[in-house]
Amino acid sequence: MTSDLDTAAFPDDVETLRALLAQRDALLVERDAVLAERDAELRNAGFEIEKLKVQLAALRHDRYGRSSEKLAAEADQLEMLIGDLEENQAEREAAAEKERRTKGRSGNQRKPATRRPLPEHLPRETVLHEPVLACRCGCTDPARLTRLGESVTEVLEKIPARLKVIRHVRPRYACRACEAMLQAPAPALPIERGRPGPGLVAHVLVSKYLDGLPLYRLSGILAREGVEIERQTLADWVGHGAWWLRPLAEAIGTYALAQGVIWTDDTTIRVLAPGRGRTRIGRFWVYAFDPRSWGGTGPPAAIYYYSPDRKGERPREHLAGYQGWLHADAYAGYDALTGAKGGRPSQITHVACMAHARRELFKVYESTRSPIAEEALRRIGELYAIEAAINGQSPEQRHAARGIQSKPLLDTLHAWMLAQRRRLSGKSTLGKALQYALNRWDALSRYVEDGRLSIDNNLAERQLRGIAVTRKNYLFVGSDAGGQRAAIIYTIAETAKLNGLDPEAYIAAVLDRLAHGHPISRLHELLPWNFTAQRQPA
Repeated sequence: MTSDLDTAAFPDDVETLRALLAQRDALLVERDAVLAERDAELRNAGFEIEKLKVQLAALRHDRYGRSSEKLAAEADQLEMLIGDLEENQAEREAAAEKERRTKGRSGNQRKPATRRPLPEHLPRETVLHEPVLACRCGCTDPARLTRLGESVTEVLEKIPARLKVIRHVRPRYACRACEAMLQAPAPALPIERGRPGPGLVAHVLVSKYLDGLPLYRLSGILAREGVEIERQTLADWVGHGAWWLRPLAEAIGTYALAQGVIWTDDTTIRVLAPGRGRTRIGRFWVYAFDPRSWGGTGPPAAIYYYSPDRKGERPREHLAGYQGWLHADAYAGYDALTGAKGGRPSQITHVACMAHARRELFKVYESTRSPIAEEALRRIGELYAIEAAINGQSPEQRHAARGIQSKPLLDTLHAWMLAQRRRLSGKSTLGKALQYALNRWDALSRYVEDGRLSIDNNLAERQLRGIAVTRKNYLFVGSDAGGQRAAIIYTIAETAKLNGLDPEAYIAAVLDRLAHGHPISRLHELLPWNFTAQRQPA
């Protein structure tokens, strides 16, 4: 074994040599202590991150229905905290790794995050890195080299979006023989005032409603690119965009409400009340259709409505003429739609939401750890396990499986709930939770009657989550008319998402075609489920 040490530089005095060795040993012990402390910090940080991730997973978990807004806020805070801790851990690891490299030891390292392949649909730019031709033999001729393969490293890069000006030049010509003037017509634009292109209008609409970006903030973002566009101008574009898209939203609604099976829910939105110095509460309603849970081939769709209040007449107006199944919560405003009229059964049949019943029981269990509530949740969980197993099967298969598996469980659950309810006070929270389910039992168990039905109303709830999140940013709509415009954009954008389209690109293409005179008689060609085959490459 050879050594790179220069022994000639060592002192001849043994005592001095021992002192140097002792000093070196002390430095190594001190360095080892520092590295051990850093390793312990990294381990503790890793444990803390894993603990927070478990808490975050519990908050995000949708086992007992949609998370409340309070829980969603807590989850967002946890994600921010985890991000800060991971950044701190990475910074400490970088310093520790430098120390390890100087000592030639690996130390304790955090498990690397799972690296997924970059999506295939992204465009690729190839940068070729040829090696410097410096062989040991002195060869500099590339022809004498044999290529053995290559190593490829894919890096995900972001190219910032940039505004651009498109100059439409229309030359004018004059005929010397007849003095006629010839010039191409002006380009068709969705909005003449301000002359924004359809892509820019679509960006404003999606930024405001899907991303929750208030127009004054969007105006500031554009200003950073050197383009001053006032908030009032952006609001004008939003109004024009909604006007163009209104017929398409109505066509989507006509389709959705003709399917005979829909899911509905509503959520609040603050509306500015001029002259009163405050806001009032309005409502967004959604009526959704999605046949994919039963393997249906029809396209999914969602129609949104705005109303200034939650009176029962609102759903009656929305569903005038509708016939079929209605998945909905226990809102009393639906009673007039689903109840018998003049001794004749209603044309609309209510299917109640088991998730709501389960949610009431979970609240009791969470606060009291009641064994009865726990048993009720376990039994309801068995029903959901059956639904998970038959998801995507045909209506006939789902109906048969529910008749064999779900119906007996529902009957025993009903009998068990009745027995437990008799033992409890009607004023207790558990008694009220059980009574909530028992009062609606026929509607709760109705999903077993048709394979197209769902055990809960989660489809409609999912379609409203985007509004619940973005309303925290833009706080309120300016008027009832603003709420109606928002409902139009939500209908277009959310239906596009249900059909696998990028809502911004879809809206831009639709606005462009409508501005170029797409005939109203062929409006069906612009519906999201008909549009995918018509898209042209840019």
